[in-house]
Amino acid sequence: MGAITYDVETPSSIPAGKLFKAIVLDADTLIPKILPQAIKNVEILEGDGGAGTVKIVHFGEGSQYKSVKHRVEAIDKDNLTYTYTIIEGDALSDIIESVTYHIKIVPTEDGGSICKNRSIYNTKGDAVIDEEKIKEGKDKAQHMFKAIEAYLIANPDC
Repeated sequence: MGAITYDVETPSSIPAGKLFKAIVLDADTLIPKILPQAIKNVEILEGDGGAGTVKIVHFGEGSQYKSVKHRVEAIDKDNLTYTYTIIEGDALSDIIESVTYHIKIVPTEDGGSICKNRSIYNTKGDAVIDEEKIKEGKDKAQHMFKAIEAYLIANPDC
């Protein structure tokens, strides 16, 4: 099995704790509200939301995929870190075994934050992932991040 890793850092004017709450703790209800065309709903299949929890994400009408199943690997509310792995679903295609995401929200001196995201694509055998597929995933994640950020700016009491 091969692995392809990429890192993305996205600055935000949103304070770190508030951003972590939105993109990690409240994401299962917030994202379907903000972007229903992307994600219709999220169901917990087993667990309580902490490490070991398995969820199924049902994509919205605007997606080319139906669903993915992911497992929460670790969540640390004090250090604003979250790790999960996509373990099943049609978005993995026939060459990707799994995708692990490591998210860390870091406060900045100006009261905002930086969202650091490391994605690790684990391939089946010696399969090679098309760079365009990785770029597509990055673009979708960036779009979702910016939509959440815009929602938080428009709804400061949320």
